Amino acid sequence: MTALSRDPDRRPAPPWPVVVAGAVAGALLLLPLAALVVKAPWSQVLVQLRDPAALQALRLSMTTSLLAVAVAFAFGVPLAWVQARVDYPGRSLVRALTTLPLVLPPVVGGIALLLAFGQRGLVGPSLGSFGVRLPFTTAGAVAAEAFVALPFLTLTVEGGLRQVDRRMEDAARTLGATRWDVFRTVTLPLVRPSLTAGAVLAWARALGEFGATITFAGNLPGATQTLPLFVYVRLNGSEPDGAIILSLLLLGISVAVLALLRDRWLRIL
Repeated sequence: MTALSRDPDRRPAPPWPVVVAGAVAGALLLLPLAALVVKAPWSQVLVQLRDPAALQALRLSMTTSLLAVAVAFAFGVPLAWVQARVDYPGRSLVRALTTLPLVLPPVVGGIALLLAFGQRGLVGPSLGSFGVRLPFTTAGAVAAEAFVALPFLTLTVEGGLRQVDRRMEDAARTLGATRWDVFRTVTLPLVRPSLTAGAVLAWARALGEFGATITFAGNLPGATQTLPLFVYVRLNGSEPDGAIILSLLLLGISVAVLALLRDRWLRIL
């Protein structure tokens, strides 16, 4: 073997500009999170987490985020099934519109919800005639969170449905199973990991929603002041320590969700 021969398993080192750029990118992502952990007033954790106002905002956030996931399930799963199984004109446009809340600035989403469901909106007066009022109510906070969380559930479930082996469903049909039996005993178990991943991602997104909620539902303690809004109030008030502690709580939830799902969502998509 000559001196010029190379080990086929040895990869060449990347160029130094690539290494430097990667290190800067990593620092931009990790440095703010590290600062949040290092600068946190850890001695105040129990005091801040026991604060009645903080607990009220946390309870409201849990309630609205779980209801938002339920709304997303009710409408997102059927939409995902249609997108994955039905070939119709305009399907690409519908998929683009479904993903729009992912890139839309949240405050723009809140304004759009106001123009749609407000007292002078497109359908707001019709809903009002039935006694339904969404803006600046708890139901409005649920609607805002469902609006931003729906794409996570829909896209994840659609990706899972596309990966289902249709031959298994066809085999069940040939054995005499009805469409509902096939869905319940074959399709649903196969797509359950996607449903779980989509629901967890949608919940995490709904829990952290800020812009659409404050624009459409307002910031009313006990009614629409969810935990992110409460953090904002504390940060701009006289208790920044509380804002930092509660930010750590939301950060911990986000990290737990990512650790739970690992790369499942990207693999599904």
